[in-house]
Amino acid sequence: MGAITEAEWRYNQLIKQFPSEAEPPFEDSEQLEKWWGRDWGCTNDVGRLRVVLMHRPGEEVNIVDISKRLDNNAFGDVQTGWYWRGTEGPDLKRMQAQHDAYTAVLRAEGVEVVYLDEIGDSRMKSCYTRDSCVAVGGGAIVTRLGPRMRRGEERAVTRTLARLGCPILRTISGSGIFEGGSFAWLNRKTAVVGLSSRVNEEGARQVEEVLRSQGVELIKVTLTGYRLHIDGLFVMIAPDLALANITLLPFWFLERLDQLGIRLIETHHEDDISIINALAVAPYRLIMPEGVSGYTRDRLDLHGVEVITVPYDKMISGGGGLHCSTAPLIRDEA
Repeated sequence: MGAITEAEWRYNQLIKQFPSEAEPPFEDSEQLEKWWGRDWGCTNDVGRLRVVLMHRPGEEVNIVDISKRLDNNAFGDVQTGWYWRGTEGPDLKRMQAQHDAYTAVLRAEGVEVVYLDEIGDSRMKSCYTRDSCVAVGGGAIVTRLGPRMRRGEERAVTRTLARLGCPILRTISGSGIFEGGSFAWLNRKTAVVGLSSRVNEEGARQVEEVLRSQGVELIKVTLTGYRLHIDGLFVMIAPDLALANITLLPFWFLERLDQLGIRLIETHHEDDISIINALAVAPYRLIMPEGVSGYTRDRLDLHGVEVITVPYDKMISGGGGLHCSTAPLIRDEA
């Protein structure tokens, strides 16, 4: 090798004066506001909700053909991949009315509601935006949805996040499957994912890789049977409080919650099964679907939880509740 030239020497002296800077990290609030316009992302599930991604149900649900009955409680087409639970097909007008009422409540709470850009043809589950996007520190992870009828929802989410200027920190790829309804923040440094037919080990590993770079531990809970998402069993209400169906959560996870100082309000047998699929808009302030038993309502009152209930049965009939219908993009620290 030859001796260094004078030009190379001068270049090296210049570069030494302008080093790369790894700190502060990408997700630093000041850096995000300076370069991305807003302090994007969430590191909890209960801080004041500022921005949420949603989709008003539309003509895509008309793919449901009630002549194609699978059994007494579902319709579907195995070949094309769609299914609809319930004894009746979708009532689009009432679904839209309930969705509109929900977004009105959110706006009244000071939440900015952002709608998805144009969705793909027949993506009939697009109104359940929680599954296609997970907000973490500094931005969002675009997931990879499991069943055939949901594949492709990721494109509309990606376009919308890009339009908003929200950083996309990861897109689940390869053979990974991950749906946001099975992800929850427990505190700023701890999250949980429910492994199921909709979240496999590879999908969880890819999310864990992003979280690890931010110093966050990802707890993995294997759900029982064909349960899809952990948000049907567990939802955070405040930094130290959650609503849970403890009969369907493993003992070791309940013990871990106790170690983290998270108290549990147990659901009652008189509750509608959809009530856990609720949304905290601020600590101790919860939007729930109708169907809360007097017992659970009393427990919530005793813990100082303010509850807003909205009718949502027609939206729930499509397979998702209030929690499923929202993908938070910005929350305050809890």
